[in-house]
Amino acid sequence: MSTQDILASARARLRGAPREALGELVVPRRVLGIGRADRIVPRGTAWHLGALLLTDDGVLGTGEILRARTEARRGYAAESQRQRAELAAAARRGGFAEGETVHVGWQELDIDAVDGGAASGPLALRDGVPSIRWSAAGGYMPLERYLAERIELLRNPPAGAT
Repeated sequence: MSTQDILASARARLRGAPREALGELVVPRRVLGIGRADRIVPRGTAWHLGALLLTDDGVLGTGEILRARTEARRGYAAESQRQRAELAAAARRGGFAEGETVHVGWQELDIDAVDGGAASGPLALRDGVPSIRWSAAGGYMPLERYLAERIELLRNPPAGAT
């Protein structure tokens, strides 16, 4: 079964399942020398399946996941916390609802390349089987099995996970 066929089957099983927002960071031009705040603007929705974001017509590798929230002045112990807070505020400025989950920094994956034998993001053909490496340190597992597990978790989350 080709990667395209596996993804089409997954989309059919996902009908009616919850989706999450995709966003893109936009750095506005300066106007009369005055800088404006960055925004994360909507770029569609996708089913979040672990290392993958499945859209109606494509598949993306996940990037950073955040929740939109209103900007507030806070003290941070780490620079990374401050940067995440700035991204969350940029999502809110871009039109996402308070607390809405937003995926940014995702990458479009080339399914044709995978079916041709090349890797694209976490996807690759292993011994003729479309497979996924779900973590940088992990090994590959068959994509079909991975998606079945992830779809089950999305449709029936464990108690306390929602």
